[in-house]
Formats: sequence, C-alpha cells, structure tokens
Amino acid sequence: MSVTVNIYYTGINGNARKFVEEMESSGTALAIRNEEGNLKYEYYFPFHDEETILLIDSWRDQAAIDAHHNTPMMDTITALRSKYELHMKVERYLEDVNGVTENDKQFIIE
Repeated sequence: MSVTVNIYYTGINGNARKFVEEMESSGTALAIRNEEGNLKYEYYFPFHDEETILLIDSWRDQAAIDAHHNTPMMDTITALRSKYELHMKVERYLEDVNGVTENDKQFIIE
C-alpha cells in the first residue's frame, strides 16, 4: 500500500523557496527521486502563500520510507531545514485500495 506524505515548509523572507532551490541544485531531490520505492518527490508553491512550499512525497510502502529515513540524505535535509529556519506541518495519507469511486469519476476529465 503506497504512502504519501505532504510536508508544508514555511519560513520567512523566501527561505522556503531557497530551501527548494538548494535541494534541487545540490542534486539531493534527484537522488531521493531515484531511490528504490520512491513514487513522487515534487515541490509545489501555494498561490496565496509565498512563504510556504508543499512537498508531495510518495513511496511504494512504509519499508521504502523507512529505508529513505536511514540514508545520509536525511542529514542533508535536516541541515538545510535548519539553515533556512523552516517550520513544518505534515499530513500522511495511505492509498485507497478501492481507487476512485464510480460516483467521483463523473467529475474527472482525463
């Protein structure tokens, strides 16, 4: 069962965006995307909040997340969070094994 973690990073003076820029330019984000079991690792910027970024981080299962948490990249991420003085809000979601309901499909355009 896949696991998705939404992490909202909030800072001041554009620090959340600077964090993302460094995660990308250093190759750390790409290394995470290339880890076994990573399904998605993407940053998004809320339209009405310039001081927050959203990371959508999806993994094949809990074992893949646990393996990721035991990599040296976690030290890099922790150091960058500290460097940019970011605060975090975390939401965790498990895959709905039933998928999209028939009722919901009427609202989806593919």
